[in-house]
Amino acid sequence: MATADSSKYYVPHGSHWPVVGAIGLLLTMAGVSAWLNGSTFGMWTFYAGLGVVVFMMFGWFGNVIDESEGGIYSAQVDTSFRMGMSWFIFSEVMFFAAFFGALFYARSYALPWLDGGSNNFFTNSLLWTGFESSWPSNGPSGIGGTFQSMGPLGLPLINTLILISSSVTITIAHHALVADKRNVVKFWLAATFLLGFVFVYLQAVEYIHAYKELNLTLETGIYGSTFFMLTGFHGMHVSIGALMLFIVWIRIMRGHFTAKHHFAFEASAWYWHFVDVVWLGLYIFVYWL
Repeated sequence: MATADSSKYYVPHGSHWPVVGAIGLLLTMAGVSAWLNGSTFGMWTFYAGLGVVVFMMFGWFGNVIDESEGGIYSAQVDTSFRMGMSWFIFSEVMFFAAFFGALFYARSYALPWLDGGSNNFFTNSLLWTGFESSWPSNGPSGIGGTFQSMGPLGLPLINTLILISSSVTITIAHHALVADKRNVVKFWLAATFLLGFVFVYLQAVEYIHAYKELNLTLETGIYGSTFFMLTGFHGMHVSIGALMLFIVWIRIMRGHFTAKHHFAFEASAWYWHFVDVVWLGLYIFVYWL
């Protein structure tokens, strides 16, 4: 791989991929919103948007990989990549902090206020007479009917062990890459993204169990909505992280990266550790407490 002139900063050429990605995300979000509200065209709009996003990812990833392997990125560009990935992960931290905050607010403030556990005028005597606060709750008014909460044992515990194990496997792969032991990298990196895909599969099994046997759905009041909101978004992030690691694995199989230059691997590993840490917090606050 050629070495770029470190005195020159690479300025990316004009690209149509951001526009394609924006269109795909718009269709995806509009589709899933319409789908959840019972629209007949929502599902197809969602799948169309998802297809556009996947198309964008293949095209944009391909361009960046070609630029990287072409040796046009300098040390300055590498620093910019690291700063960009750091800020991206920080934005993801804030993303999940907002949802954890919503859960905390509902459990610790909104429900006790409705129960009259506040000197505020807007209590159950005004808003919902006779409401009694408890968690998990589908109230007021028992929205969604009788349900069972999802316990911390069984599949949630197995998935926790899977993600903890995947943090170990990605760390082993990283150290092996630094030591230039490529066969070791291939094995442990493959183990990592396979564990990620197993996690997503088991979460789908858990959702089917919740809907069919526990009557726990998105319509089961505040508990159901916060449960699926937090676990669903996390599952989406696991899927993205596993896909990133799979692409990195393909690149390693094709001979990309060196012991000193492998930022794409590092960025994916950072993201994966972030996803694992978020799950530990989610497992404690959603399943146990």
